[in-house]
Amino acid sequence: MKGQKTMPLEIVTIPCLSDNYAFLAHSAESGETALVDAPEAAPILAELSRRGWRLSHVLLTHHHYDHVDGLAEILAEHPARVVGAAADAHRLPPLDVRVSDGDTFKVGGELVRVLEVPGHTIGHVAYYMPQSRVVFTADSLMALGCGRLFEGTAPQMWASLSKLAALPDDTLVCSGHEYTQANGRFAETIEPENPALQRRIADIARARAAGEPTVPSLLALEKATNPFLRAAEPGIQANLGMTGADPADVFAEIRARKDRF
Repeated sequence: MKGQKTMPLEIVTIPCLSDNYAFLAHSAESGETALVDAPEAAPILAELSRRGWRLSHVLLTHHHYDHVDGLAEILAEHPARVVGAAADAHRLPPLDVRVSDGDTFKVGGELVRVLEVPGHTIGHVAYYMPQSRVVFTADSLMALGCGRLFEGTAPQMWASLSKLAALPDDTLVCSGHEYTQANGRFAETIEPENPALQRRIADIARARAAGEPTVPSLLALEKATNPFLRAAEPGIQANLGMTGADPADVFAEIRARKDRF
């Protein structure tokens, strides 16, 4: 029917390796299913088999082995279209679709927008699905953290995080690792007086004790508690002795402290 909206995609979180996550985004209407990142094949193939789903797309966020190593085995059973950053095509697995910032395509009738988010790697991308209110950020914006700056600069990562933080507050952030508890211990050293952070740390402890993932998380919660998104906050700047500093410089100091933590 003309103008009819598709239903939001069903999002499934799949633990992989020791602390990675992959994600499935499934359209009940079309039957299409996208996989975001491929750390290892076995748990992903098992989840697809259990649900009776077939892959239509694989969306790669960046080239690191713990996000791509399972791809060949997965494609042997599910010959899907592989999407990844044009800028990183030389070091990603073979791509069917090369994308850049602002490009769009569809999964299950839903628009997917590509966001270039360099910092962790130069060619890192995120995938934003506005109708389903979900963004797949891998190792850029993470639950209570952000990725280490292996290739990019602090100003690049701050710009990337600011781009992600500008999405609607009710966006679900699907990030790539179960680092949240350790990230919480660090966040306390940056903003110990934040009551929302203290509540989140307690919630994380309960979830992990029960063997539950802390990913995905709501963007609103990240903005309220994640020190890497809060470099412009006067309280954090005061705690760091950087009152009035450029937020990109404050972010760089927070990232440097995390690297030493």
